[in-house]
Amino acid sequence: MKTLITYITSLLLCSNLAFSQVEFEVQPPDYIKTITFKSNTHESELPILKLNNRLQLEFDAINGDEADFYYVIDHFNFDWTPSRLMKSEYLEGFDNVRIVNYENSFNTYQIYSHYNLQIPNSQTRIKLSGNYMLKIYNEDNELMFSRKFMIYENLANVGLTIKRSRDVKYIKQKQCVDFKISSSTLLFNNPKQTIKTLVIQNNNLNTAINNLKPLYTLGRELIYRYDTESSFWGGNEYLYFENKDVRGANIGVQFIDLKDIYNHYLFTDIIRANRPYTYNPDINGNFLITALDTDNVTIEADYTVLHFSIQHPEISNDRNIHVYGNFNNYAITDDTKMAFNPSTGYYETNLTLKQGFYNYKYVQVDNNGTLDEGAISGNFDQTENNYKVLVYYRDLGARYDKIIGFGETTSLNISN
Repeated sequence: MKTLITYITSLLLCSNLAFSQVEFEVQPPDYIKTITFKSNTHESELPILKLNNRLQLEFDAINGDEADFYYVIDHFNFDWTPSRLMKSEYLEGFDNVRIVNYENSFNTYQIYSHYNLQIPNSQTRIKLSGNYMLKIYNEDNELMFSRKFMIYENLANVGLTIKRSRDVKYIKQKQCVDFKISSSTLLFNNPKQTIKTLVIQNNNLNTAINNLKPLYTLGRELIYRYDTESSFWGGNEYLYFENKDVRGANIGVQFIDLKDIYNHYLFTDIIRANRPYTYNPDINGNFLITALDTDNVTIEADYTVLHFSIQHPEISNDRNIHVYGNFNNYAITDDTKMAFNPSTGYYETNLTLKQGFYNYKYVQVDNNGTLDEGAISGNFDQTENNYKVLVYYRDLGARYDKIIGFGETTSLNISN
């Protein structure tokens, strides 16, 4: 009997451990490209939308199979462990439904099918705020990819101010996010336990700062004004190219070659870390699909092979250089890894991307996966960056983390 109890206890512990595992996004296979989110007025950025607003996911499958794909929506806690809610508590209707809206490409060298999913739809509506993961499966129930999105309610006001670093050592390299939270409808009980925050730079969850505690309370306001804990490296303005004309050289494109599909060779970039900051307007790592002489860019924009190169001395084997940006959700993959070409003295790689306007930069990553965004581009306090703050709230006895507030600003008017 004692052995049986021990066995059951072990099973329960294992179950709880599995239940509490942090979930990460799954990157798509090679034949799924151009995953974009559209929410409110934003396109292909991190989808943060108000409850009951429409979320739209689009992607291309370039294998030409017109395959069937299905979507599943899961709810998560602040720390991306699965929440304890039943699916019926956060969804009205049901998921695990086939994506029925798709079109085949028209007049393109690269054949592809373009898929479009809107939520809410006739089968699915989301009822609660919080963290969500949208998962796309194929007809064999294999997970193709997953993407995070967040839904918030307007229950609290979030005010942001961007300051230069209060650490004199990094005053020319870092930016600090000060913010305050207030609500006319909620009385924050024990805010250091019930309130959690997420500070995001340029829609990149990989570098987000989470779970800062309020330094002090002023009336009904929670004040967050840290010296170092809420600071980000300033980085540099993103590099960019545009290839909306598939047959002609555009911004950043040096020359073009037609093979199976068009190949666009970008101008060779240089190291910017040792150069003065130069203002160069960007879209903070984002991308936008554009194409000339088309009525519907979603199916008429073509795919091209983009050739990237940077003039950089060969580095040791414990570090690698990658092309980095929101074009693949800031993922570090084998495709983005650059190889040193002894004959040219450049690091080079190529990516197959849909026509459009793209931001990108070069970053260094060591063998432990540690990312250094400024090693090649540099870090400058003048850089214009976008900042977002999400406020999570779980009252005593509540079963999930709701998002009660959202604030956004840029560092364009940074101050001391």
